[in-house]
Parts: sequence; C-alpha cells; structure tokens
Amino acid sequence: MSVRIAAARPEDSGVLFDLIRALAEYEKLTHLVVGTPDDLRRELFGERPVIEAVVAWEGDRALGFALFFQNFSTFLARRGLYLEDLFVVPEARGRGIGKALIRLGARMAVERGCGRYEWSVLDWNTPAIEFYESIGAIVMPDWRICRITGEALDRLAAPAAAS
Repeated sequence: MSVRIAAARPEDSGVLFDLIRALAEYEKLTHLVVGTPDDLRRELFGERPVIEAVVAWEGDRALGFALFFQNFSTFLARRGLYLEDLFVVPEARGRGIGKALIRLGARMAVERGCGRYEWSVLDWNTPAIEFYESIGAIVMPDWRICRITGEALDRLAAPAAAS
C-alpha cells in the first residue's frame, strides 16, 4: 500500500493529537503535553489559524505528521517557514516518509517565497541530527532556544511596579 500525504482536516485533529502524544513519548516530554485535540483544532482551523499540518496516511492509518507556521527574518526582510514538529511512528521509519514530509515543507517555503526553512532538534537525538545533515541542513551550534512560560511569563508580562 502506498503512503499519501494530505493537509490535515478538522476531523483529523484527534489523530493528529495522538501523533503529537507519540512524539512527546519519544522525546520523553509527555509531562509538557497539556493541550487537547480541541485546542489543536482551534489553532489549525479556527477563525485565525496560526499553524498548518500535513499527515502521512497509509490507508486509514496515520503514520506521521509535520506541523508548520510562518516566522520572519529581519535580516532577510522575508518570511520564513518553521517546522515545529516532524514525526513518523517508529514502525514506519526508514520508508522515506520523514523525508517526504520535510521535502513538502521545503516546497511550501519555496512556493511562498520564504527566505528560510528552519526547525530545531534535541541535542541527544543523533538519528534526527544525522538525517537532517544528510539532506543538507546545518545544525546551528551557536544558537540556543530561549523560552519563557507559565508563571515566569505572567510575571514578565505584568505591568512594572512603580518605583
């Protein structure tokens, strides 16, 4: 049976969320999964979608997904495409599905006139790093992701106290 890649539809939100949970298990980050399929559906298909996703299917079984959003490079003064997540279920790896998903993102970036196509990878994920380098990606050694969430985000966003 052949694999087809299709844009996610609202009715795929539950399946897509299951794949996201599987990704979190692989990355040992399930404790960070606090969203729901309804949250995902709203962000993908709501009034102002902020993300888009594609799903790799074999028949009616989802084998993987890629989730994207637009970003912007001030140095290039051009939009970019950011690959937030790429995942293929372990039993389907080695069949070219991941490469097909990442290449689809590259085509999207080129068709949209993007100056960059970027993503991040966990430093311990050697198989992914080797895969990304094999397709021509440069793993940026000098850059680190900065993140602020939860109470720290609330504190930073709060109005400064009068001095």
